[in-house]
Amino acid sequence: MTAQEAFGARLRRAMDTRGPLCVGIDPHASLLTAWGLNDDVHGLERFSRTIVAALADRVAVLKPQSAFFERFGSRGIAVLEKSVEEARAAGALVVMDAKRGDIGSTMAGYAETFLHPDSPLFSDALTVSPYLGYGSLAPAVALARESGTGLFVLALTSNPEGGEVQHAVRADGRTVGATMLAHLAAENAGEEPLGSFGAVVGATLGDLSSYDLDIDGPLLAPGVGAQGATPADLPGVFGAAVRNVVPNVSRGVLRHGPDAGALRASADRFAQEIRIALASV
Repeated sequence: MTAQEAFGARLRRAMDTRGPLCVGIDPHASLLTAWGLNDDVHGLERFSRTIVAALADRVAVLKPQSAFFERFGSRGIAVLEKSVEEARAAGALVVMDAKRGDIGSTMAGYAETFLHPDSPLFSDALTVSPYLGYGSLAPAVALARESGTGLFVLALTSNPEGGEVQHAVRADGRTVGATMLAHLAAENAGEEPLGSFGAVVGATLGDLSSYDLDIDGPLLAPGVGAQGATPADLPGVFGAAVRNVVPNVSRGVLRHGPDAGALRASADRFAQEIRIALASV
């Protein structure tokens, strides 16, 4: 396997040149309907390819939500494969939002699905769940290093249910979420200009100064837009780590479709608001 340049280095360059905005590709049934599309594979294809054509040449990251493609079976997966290929060809990095998590050979299989260069779903990074123990992610970590891809590990998610696991205190006095951040900091140690192993940290969580978010890797931050967080909130939530934040907006941009110009204008507005917020740091 010939590895490409490490994901962290490619992401840093994309963030510096295009801005750090990540736009989700989330073909909810309600969004397909709002776009005047049928909730079927043809509507799915029109939705996804419109977003890719409108945004892949200008945003740093596109993040397809795998579940909304998988619900259409093999034909939905074929649409996802084509969308990933076209997005990467246009210069966007693709973070596959699949939140896979398992052990042993099964985890290795998930990793090969999304992180092996020979896979038709080959993406730049994958979201993963560490809640079978961080060590269960070892096959994905190893393949990411080998292939020049990355991982985003669920650490401090914005859903209310996440707290019962992520805020639980271990015997050593650290929360589970803080433990995941520490594991990622260790993975990224010594990497320049940015490590390839990131955390998912919700932008809606408020002051996180009690957590060490300086993991030398990216922080994927869902929650900007429809979920209530704004670009102006980012410095207060992420503090000194804010320049490594990849803010994710989905419905806030997607609701402006199917007009490609309106999608681009919305993404540009969010990108500009993020630049202004970061300039104040």
